[in-house]
Amino acid sequence: MGMKQNYEKKLQAQLDEWAAEIDKLKAKAKNASADVQIEYNEQVNELQKKQKEANEKLTELKQSSEDTWEELKEDMDSTWDSLEKKLKSVTAKFK
Repeated sequence: MGMKQNYEKKLQAQLDEWAAEIDKLKAKAKNASADVQIEYNEQVNELQKKQKEANEKLTELKQSSEDTWEELKEDMDSTWDSLEKKLKSVTAKFK
């Protein structure tokens, strides 16, 4: 398996893990008070937007050729870092 496929699998596994974390946050929001629920939902919506962007970039990466995927990698890494930081921030905030 090439570097591109390994990278794709790593990203997909991480996206799946983050999706589960976002689902946990949504479940917590349902049990929170009304004020907290609003903030939870705002944060979760922002996370879902970043998650969607990461999924779109991963799809683009998967469709790229072996020759061009490295050009997309830098943009993907930036999107990844943004989603990871936001998820950690929201998770820490609502513990």
